Amino acid sequence: MSELIRRRRSVRTFDGTPLREEDADRIMEFASKVENPFDIPIEWKLLDREKDQLSSPVITGADSFIAGKMQRIPRAEEAFGYTFEKIVLFAESLGIGTTWIAGTMDRKAFEHAMGVSDNEVMPCVSPLGYPAVKMSLRETLMRKGVKADSRFDFEKLFFDGTFEKPLSEQNAGDYKLPLEMVRLGPSATNSQPWRIVLCEDQIHLYEKHSRGYGSNAWDVQKIDMGIAMCHFELGAVECGLHPVFHVEDPCIPGAEGLTYIASFLME
Repeated sequence: MSELIRRRRSVRTFDGTPLREEDADRIMEFASKVENPFDIPIEWKLLDREKDQLSSPVITGADSFIAGKMQRIPRAEEAFGYTFEKIVLFAESLGIGTTWIAGTMDRKAFEHAMGVSDNEVMPCVSPLGYPAVKMSLRETLMRKGVKADSRFDFEKLFFDGTFEKPLSEQNAGDYKLPLEMVRLGPSATNSQPWRIVLCEDQIHLYEKHSRGYGSNAWDVQKIDMGIAMCHFELGAVECGLHPVFHVEDPCIPGAEGLTYIASFLME
């Protein structure tokens, strides 16, 4: 899983080859079986650009999209981010390109195709296709604009027992790989909202809000936090750890301006 996380990138330029039926079937079968720590049901659909009259100004060469909808309930964003990232990584294992799209699309058309009701939300979609050999100029400029290939330093994101003590890679021990997987995760405009405190055999995840997010029907950065949870868990399991999910605010001092999300206890 760490290899998939390291090599995956957002793909917006595809080669125009229609998604093979066997690949579509494998992805939808996998999606139907993915569970999330909050036990929130998510309905997934494969949508067709022409049939469903869909459009996104940032995507070229892809005709298939995967989308999910769920009830508007607490923790829905985190559940969606966790689940969708597992689907995205599975697609990567098949050589299929993806990118998270929340705003740069004809949302009304996508929601109509998904049959989204008033009490439901469709946070994000992704194209599914085979990456083109060369990125379009638009994609190249977009990646440069958000510094897509850069990430914050380890010590800015992770802390040792308290927010006053940054955690270095050298002192992370068995948690180095799982935390590095979090650091490499994708996020809206590459804002990297995750902050994690390591307390002995537990890690606590917090969301650092960026200006301009969280004012819609959902908090996009909480979706990013679901991605962080997914990456940490996958990295921990790869290292032979046994992370147990739970939600209990540890009330760590210095968390002003942050929102507690969840924790993992290692057993």
